[in-house]
Formats: sequence, C-alpha cells, structure tokens
Amino acid sequence: MAANRQKLKLLYLMRMLMEETDSERGLTMAQILEGLEELGISAERKSVYRDIEALREFGVDVRAYQRAPVEYGVEERDFAFPELVLLVDAVQSSRFLTQRKSDALVEGVKRLASRRQRALLDKRVHVEGRIKMQNESVYYSVDRIQEALAKRRKVSFLYFKYDAAKEKVAQHGGDRYVETPVQLVYAEGYYYLVAFNEKHDGFATYRVDRMDRIRVLDEPAVRNERIATFDAQKLESRAFGMYSGSPVAATLLVSDEAMGAVIDRFGREVKSSLAGAGRARVHVTVMKSPVFFGWLAQFGDRVRVEKPRALADEYRDYLAAIAASYDE
Repeated sequence: MAANRQKLKLLYLMRMLMEETDSERGLTMAQILEGLEELGISAERKSVYRDIEALREFGVDVRAYQRAPVEYGVEERDFAFPELVLLVDAVQSSRFLTQRKSDALVEGVKRLASRRQRALLDKRVHVEGRIKMQNESVYYSVDRIQEALAKRRKVSFLYFKYDAAKEKVAQHGGDRYVETPVQLVYAEGYYYLVAFNEKHDGFATYRVDRMDRIRVLDEPAVRNERIATFDAQKLESRAFGMYSGSPVAATLLVSDEAMGAVIDRFGREVKSSLAGAGRARVHVTVMKSPVFFGWLAQFGDRVRVEKPRALADEYRDYLAAIAASYDE
C-alpha cells in the first residue's frame, strides 16, 4: 500500500500545488514535504525537485519565487483570477438559472482556482432587479433546442402566457407548435428561440422559459436561403425585448443627455450627425413594437422620433392612449 502511495507522489504534488498556490502565495519545500508526509508519502528534497521539473515538462507552470525562504507555486492557469471573477459574476447574474443551478456552476468555476482564490470568489453578486428562475426547465429546454439545431430537426412545443391571476394560459388553442429552430439568442436576461414558420413563411420569436414540453422531432428542419443567411446580430440590434415586428428605418433626434444610452443600445458605430443645440440625428433601423415605444418613453423629450412621420404619429397615439387611461 505504501509503495502505491509513492507511485502517486507526483499526482499528489500537482494537486497540492494547484490547490494551495498561486502567483501571490506559494509553498516552501518544507511545507511540501510536510504535506506529502501527512498523505503517508515520504520524500526527499531531491526527488521533489525532480518531480517539479517533470511537472514543468508536462506543461504545469510551476515557478520558484525568490522569497525567504524560496516558495513554489503555479503561476499561469487556464483562467486568470479576474477571468474567474467575471465567470462567477456572469453565472450569478443570469436570470434563467435557478439558484441551485447557479450555485452548482459557481462551485465548478471555483475548482479552477487556488484555495486562497476560492475564498475571494465565495461571494454573492447583488444584481438590481434580478429575479431567478424557480425551476430548471429552461436549462434543459435549451439543451433540447441545441440538439435539434445540431441534428437539423424540427421541434414541437406548447407555448403559454400568464393571465391576471398569474395562471398559465396556453396559446394556439393549446395545440402544439411545430417549428424549424434557427437560432438561440440570449438577450436581456432571457433565452429566445428564433424559429421559421412554414405556414406563415416567416420568422417567429419565442421566450424559451415560456415554452413547455419541447420535443425534438424526426421531421427534417426546413432549409432555405432566408434561414441560411439569418443574421442574429442584426435582429438583436433592431428588436426591443426580442419582439418581432416590421423593420422601420428611423431618424431619432437625440439630446446630449441621452446619447450615452442610445450608444449603449445601438453601438458606438451608429450613424449620426450633429443637429445643433446639443442634439444629434441618429439613423437606426428598429422593429416597431410596444417595447420600442416604452424604451423611447423613458427619455421624455430627450429622444424624439423625427422620421418617418407615420412612426412618430403612432408613438404619439401610443402615449396619448396611456394618458387617456388615467382619465378613466
């Protein structure tokens, strides 16, 4: 048994260095020998030096830090510590993950760090307004959709919305939808499926957390030029809340105070020209929808629809209807 443990010495040494050390804190030779002794492995300094060299040849970045005394530690890892922080923050802030699944994924990320770094990662990120999913159905729904995309098969599913009593109400008369999956899009904290509908000869967008009982069918997916050239980035830049609608080329009159938010939404390269008096004309293509109008409303008179006139009139009527509802 002791002989077997001696054969495992190199593996235990690698695990010790990976878990206990990083660029900020290493282990002295005395600490390494003591750690091996606690595992029932006797070792001499020369043999540990040879093992460290073997780990280096294997690709483990073991460094000798000239401190008093000299310390040994793993410098470069698959992920730098700031990258692990970003991964943990991204997982914890994801709306579509349940708290249980979020915690499990964070534990997996933490195993990529040293023990000292794990303590620094052991925190909860506060994300304003975040509502975690209550079940893990979305997690597995995404997996089924990915399977259908990989196999180029259609999917069928039930789709629902909520009524005023917070009860699920099946859409489409409770019948199953049968669609060709085109692209999964993650936007504004939710997963969306962009699908091609043969009956309507067009694209439709579904919130994955509102899809139920997803099945991957044996029926082949529709293939055509529109699907092959579908541009998810273009859709995301135009759609608000992933609402489908008619694309409209619009000119927005934007004040200085609102330009930052407009850049956040449409990107730094959005076409614009100065319009004087601290304003600019911004030229965008948007999907006309209530969500787009809601986005505009938050800016008051700091963002105005200048063109086309029909879109400006429709937005005005949208605001007027809201105002009128408060007079009832």
